[in-house]
Formats: sequence, structure tokens, C-alpha cells
Amino acid sequence: MMRIQDLFGIELPIIQAPMAGVQNSALAIAVSNAGGLGSLPCAMLSAEALRSELETLQAQTQRPFNLNFFCHQPPTPDASKAVAWQSLFATYYAQWGIDPTQVPRGPARMPFNQEMAALVCEYQPAVVSFHFGLPAPELLNMVRNCGAKIVSSATTVAEALWLEAQGVDAIIAQGLEAGGHRGMFLSQDISTQVGTFALLPQIVQAVKVPVIAAGGIADAAGVRAALALGAAGVQVGTAYLLCPEATTSAVHRAALQSSHARVTALTNVFSGRPARGIVNRLMQELGPMNTLAPAFPQATAASAPLRLAAERAGLGDFSPLWAGQNVSGCQEISAAALTQELAG
Repeated sequence: MMRIQDLFGIELPIIQAPMAGVQNSALAIAVSNAGGLGSLPCAMLSAEALRSELETLQAQTQRPFNLNFFCHQPPTPDASKAVAWQSLFATYYAQWGIDPTQVPRGPARMPFNQEMAALVCEYQPAVVSFHFGLPAPELLNMVRNCGAKIVSSATTVAEALWLEAQGVDAIIAQGLEAGGHRGMFLSQDISTQVGTFALLPQIVQAVKVPVIAAGGIADAAGVRAALALGAAGVQVGTAYLLCPEATTSAVHRAALQSSHARVTALTNVFSGRPARGIVNRLMQELGPMNTLAPAFPQATAASAPLRLAAERAGLGDFSPLWAGQNVSGCQEISAAALTQELAG
């Protein structure tokens, strides 16, 4: 099987996971310049903001980098569900002096669209990766015709086979241990989700394209184990969260360095989709999975002002403290040093 070094034109079999909300181009630049594949999360960026980040990327690295986009279908707004969901937060709003009528309801994450595809073609990144499946065929063909390698996440063998049938260049096998949002897209049944080292060999056996292991890999030993099971490379996210190049908040950094980081759970209370984070007050009291949560990303708005207020007070009670099940690799060292260390 082809190594990702050969597929992407990089030196090390390490991809830095795109992590919306805790990084910008600085982390991607550091990893790419160290010989790995740096990634920029684009789902929360406007076209103007993405162009600015792309200018910075091209100015500060000559190495390949990855742009990551979400491919969810924007849900039809449901006013009654939004009211029912927001009502669950009434006590919290009262505690923090927030007027519930002033809570915005706009979506915080946009799916890949024509405007973003045009930017991809203008800047021609080496790799474009997708989460929650793939965009519409015409958008996918635009990206492919502009020369980018196409990658997406699979959380089951069925998803991997579907992605291969759509012509992706590589598949990320996202195990249950992974922090942040599950990439699941053929089913929303979390009972279908399995661990990295159970999922990886099954996907490797099922498909012909290179497979990248993700989830719970935090050190060089984990990288070696994934490669031994047939991975063409690995994607690592959580381990980078304490690097100075990450924009991880103070409360998030503190949580990662505390005993609380030993307990993570899948939750939908922050966004409406299952995502893994360190268990905090909101997850304990409203979740971790709540059937009233509006569809992704419409659940986000209700907790946003609480998060802002609590973080100002030094509390992460309402913050999505995304982290995988293995925080042992989190180090306050440069992203370049961590990338080299992971590669052994």
C-alpha cells in the first residue's frame, strides 16, 4: 500500500488533525514545515477569513498542507424544537444574567460550497479533506480537477467502502477514541462506532486505497502500532492541543492537564452531532446525549453565551472541551518538536 509520504509529498507519516476552534494556520504551518501534513479547519471560516489564512499559509510554508471542510446537510430550522432546547438552559441563563431573547440562532459551521471550492482551485492545496462524507459530485470534481488529493473520514467499514467508490485518494479510519466530532455519515447510530485498532485492520482489508489511522494515537509507539496494522500514516489531534501554536483556550488547556481529562464522552449537547470531549457540567446535567438537541449545527447557539461568560470567569462548565481518550501525549512543546517525536 502506498505511504502517505509518497501520496502527499511529505517527509513523515504524520497528519495533524484539523481542529476547528482550537487552531488557525500557525499550527498547520509548524507541522508542515516539520515534515508532516499540517491541516487547517475551514468549516467555521468565512470565504474572506479562509483567503486570509491561505495567504498566510502560502507565505510561511512551501510544503504541502491540507484544507478540511464539513459536508453536512444544513437542516431545516424547527422553531418548536429550538424553543424546547433553549428552555433547558433557562436556569443557566438566569445564573449568568443572560437574556434568553438575545441568544442568536445562526449556524456556526458551514458546509462546503461553490465559493469555497473556487478558493480551493485558486490556491491549489496539496490535500483537501472532508468530514461527514463528501460534497456534491460537481463540487468534488472541481476539487479533483484542481489537483488536490481527496481524503475523508470513515467510522465504519461501510463508510470506507462508500468513500472508495466515490474515488477518494485515501481514507481516514476514525476510531471511537478520537476527540471532536465523529465523522459518521451513513448512520447516526453510535453503537456502530468501534475503536481504532479494531476498525483499522478491517478497513485496510476492505479497500485498496491508503488508510490513515486516527483516534487515541498519542506517541511514537502508537504510530508504530498503527503502521504495523497496515496504516499508510496516522492523524493525530489531541496531542497537539497544548502546543504554543494551538489557540486552545486557557480553560481547555487546564482541563487537559487535570485528572478530569481521564474521562471523556460522546456528546451532542454542544453542536447536535456526537463529538468526544472531557466531561463537564453541561454534559453531566443535559447529556451527554440529549434527544432534544436540534440537528447539527443548530444546537450550538444555546450554549454559546454561557460558554463566553463562564470562560471569562475561568470556568469550562459550558465549553466543548474536545479531547480524545488518550491525553497522555499532550505536551507543552512546539508543534515541530511533537511532530518529529511522533515520527520516532
